[in-house]
Amino acid sequence: MKVTMLDLSKQYLNLKEQVLKSMDEVMSSSSFILGDNVKKLEKDIAEYSNCQHAIGVANGSDAIHIVLQAAGVKEGDEVITTPFTFFATGGAIARANAKPVFVDIDPVTFNIDVTKIEEAITEKTKAIIPVHLYGQMADMEEIMKIADKHNLVVVEDAAQAIGASVNGKKVGELGTAATYSFFPTKNLGAYGDGGMIVTNNSKIGDASKVIRVHGSKPKYHHHVLGYNSRLDELQAAILNVKFPYLDEYSEARRTRAYYYTEKLNSNVSEYVKTPTEKDGYHHVFHQYTLRVDKRDELQNYLKEKGIASMIYYPIPLHLQPVFEYLGYKKGDFPETEKASTEAISLPMWPELEREQQDYVIDTIIEFYNK
Repeated sequence: MKVTMLDLSKQYLNLKEQVLKSMDEVMSSSSFILGDNVKKLEKDIAEYSNCQHAIGVANGSDAIHIVLQAAGVKEGDEVITTPFTFFATGGAIARANAKPVFVDIDPVTFNIDVTKIEEAITEKTKAIIPVHLYGQMADMEEIMKIADKHNLVVVEDAAQAIGASVNGKKVGELGTAATYSFFPTKNLGAYGDGGMIVTNNSKIGDASKVIRVHGSKPKYHHHVLGYNSRLDELQAAILNVKFPYLDEYSEARRTRAYYYTEKLNSNVSEYVKTPTEKDGYHHVFHQYTLRVDKRDELQNYLKEKGIASMIYYPIPLHLQPVFEYLGYKKGDFPETEKASTEAISLPMWPELEREQQDYVIDTIIEFYNK
């Protein structure tokens, strides 16, 4: 049997008629830039996130960068984040001419270790970017206590966590702002790039709208340096078709995650640590990520059996060559570095079949029984 990491084809077939109709409507309207589809998606995502403002942008990376600029982050400022994340998080900080300051992770959740944030704060610290990795929110209650104490901006990197919540509070409600990615593999994925900013801070919301159109307000009048970073109308039309199914997709992911966990815990718990969903947290399982012994050997064995897997992330940000100037070295963040050698993500998507999951589970059991 072949089991891919992700299969978007079934989802497309289920929505094909609606998707093609929505695309045809856009092309027939000849309204391609910031039209009614973008406005509708912004309105719906804002309401879904319990936020007053939603600003569609070109991608999730730009979303972080634009929020930082809108919040006043500038050259010489420091922004605290985790080194165990996709490059876009640290890259956005550097593109804003600020200094990324890394803090190690909680080994249980892979999210930023809130007990280590305060010691990283200096007089130059302007913001914190917690990453809601793999679909589970970071400890926002503690992060906001620290931020309020030190008057810091909090930008939730929720590229992997749309729909996640903690104690009934959704992404975007607790931080100063939050950013989403609509990259095709995400829980709410477009058929190309796309991103969005959500916030209850009107100053940041209004500034972000200006920055995404070259800093122009009114048109052809430029008071700030912005970018060409608009959510495409065609992608918004596709997302409008998919958005009503988002919670259904999330629940399907959760069901499949629980099945993985039940079977793996029953058979190979001495070799495999399954994901932990903290009390009060609603995990949307963008990825189903294990900590395992003999990670690389397991990945090779899965590959031999026709099963895809991914390692998120093999090289932490503090060890990336482009960030060498920050002065970090191996050993600075031991939990992050340990996770980079143990973490492996299994196939996960809403339409993943039980037979496919059983094959993945049986293969993992077979590997460790050997």
